[in-house]
Amino acid sequence: MTDSPFTISVQPDWEALVSCIRREGTPARVHFIELFLDREVQAAICDRFGLVDEIPPDDPFYDQRRQIAIQSFLGYDYVNATVEGIDLPLSYLPVADTAELARSDGRNYMEEHKGPITSWAEFEAYPWPNPADATTRTLEWYEQNLPEGMCIIAFGAFGHPAEHITWLMGYESLCYALYDQRDLVEAIADRVRDIYRVVLQQVLTFDRVKVIWGSDDMGYRSGTLISPNDMRELVLPTHKLLAQMAHDAGRPYILHSCGNLRAIMEDLIDDVRIDGKHSFEDTIEDVIEDKALYGDRIALLGGIDVDFMCRAREDQVRQRVRETLEACMPGGGYCLGTGNSVANYIPLDNYLAMLDEGRRFGR
Repeated sequence: MTDSPFTISVQPDWEALVSCIRREGTPARVHFIELFLDREVQAAICDRFGLVDEIPPDDPFYDQRRQIAIQSFLGYDYVNATVEGIDLPLSYLPVADTAELARSDGRNYMEEHKGPITSWAEFEAYPWPNPADATTRTLEWYEQNLPEGMCIIAFGAFGHPAEHITWLMGYESLCYALYDQRDLVEAIADRVRDIYRVVLQQVLTFDRVKVIWGSDDMGYRSGTLISPNDMRELVLPTHKLLAQMAHDAGRPYILHSCGNLRAIMEDLIDDVRIDGKHSFEDTIEDVIEDKALYGDRIALLGGIDVDFMCRAREDQVRQRVRETLEACMPGGGYCLGTGNSVANYIPLDNYLAMLDEGRRFGR
């Protein structure tokens, strides 16, 4: 392993992370959180710092050991994991990837005009997965082998109701169907909710799962993708169910959602009862502003804008991190991270500088 890019070392402490999300007082140090790191970013970090040099390539749990190495090296208190074998086939449009750390197989975008389900016949013919057939191989391995200070944040295979309704129908088809075939939209929403319920029941049987993370892009720059009332009828009940299941099991439920959610924020806080909100974009809202608005009721997570991360100099990244931490750290309820995820077009040194400045804060 080559020299660390970080000036201060940190040890994973999942209990302090969860306490921070629960707003139980100003944490002793900054905790980090990301929805994910693009696989190209992970590979570049492994290559630069030799993180997997000592992991045998033929190890049957190579991927899990590699994930622990990456997350602990970067200073995270957790790994993400969920069940496997839940596949909902969707329609994609492939394009070339122009990022500096480009993926060789390109990028896939959702087909917005027509998804795999636009009629009752397609609904009945769709290969809906049986959630009871999901496997828990990764969760089982982490349960036994995760370092003592780390936990699992459960993410994936549940918690995407707005996305799955949109993806399965295609956004354009969904907009028409809300008026022309509303019963079909409702049936899709119900089927998806039923799958998620069983998946989360399985996930919650693992003691080292300490946080439940729903991920569901519900908006665009100026509003929700469908009307707020349609969100309340078709989408938010699923998040409410998942949040209740998480709370009943003693875990916080945090939500990633892109877009302007102002019209439904009170629903998310008071009815769904999310414990934290993730995903911020400067053209929509600033995490510092939302900390002032909502910080006495939920945690605000991430918020260092992705476009800013791409364009800024390292000194500008460090300055913004300090300003954000000074405003958001008091009282807890803030974890440092990008506004969305660590995409492969974010300069790697800017990302590492963000983490380094977080480690140095208050030291």
